[in-house]
Amino acid sequence: MKSSEGKQTESTSLPPVEVRRGAFAQLTIYEVAEYELEILAHGSPDSLYLNFAIFLLSIGISFLVGLLTAVLSPRVFTVFVVITTVGFLVGLLVWLKKRTSTSDLVGKIRSRLSSEGVQEVNL
Repeated sequence: MKSSEGKQTESTSLPPVEVRRGAFAQLTIYEVAEYELEILAHGSPDSLYLNFAIFLLSIGISFLVGLLTAVLSPRVFTVFVVITTVGFLVGLLVWLKKRTSTSDLVGKIRSRLSSEGVQEVNL
């Protein structure tokens, strides 16, 4: 009976796999906080502000084109000027004030490694 069990395991077992590993000459490890991982995974929360800024700037441009190409009554002209001005100003202010990127976060993480903090381990 043992020989028949051995044949069953041999027929269902997988062939051996060759594993090759290349060694690093140097490995640098950076400590990352949980919130930083979330920002990297989901993108910066400031990208929402960028979307609002693009929306407002698009409205500003659209109403500016309307102002330059259409003949408008004084009341409608005033409304278009206000919408154009608010679109440009608020859009630019939101974008300039909230513009950060994930590259800034990565730079902040990389700056944590100082020459004093390097620990050498010889294996």
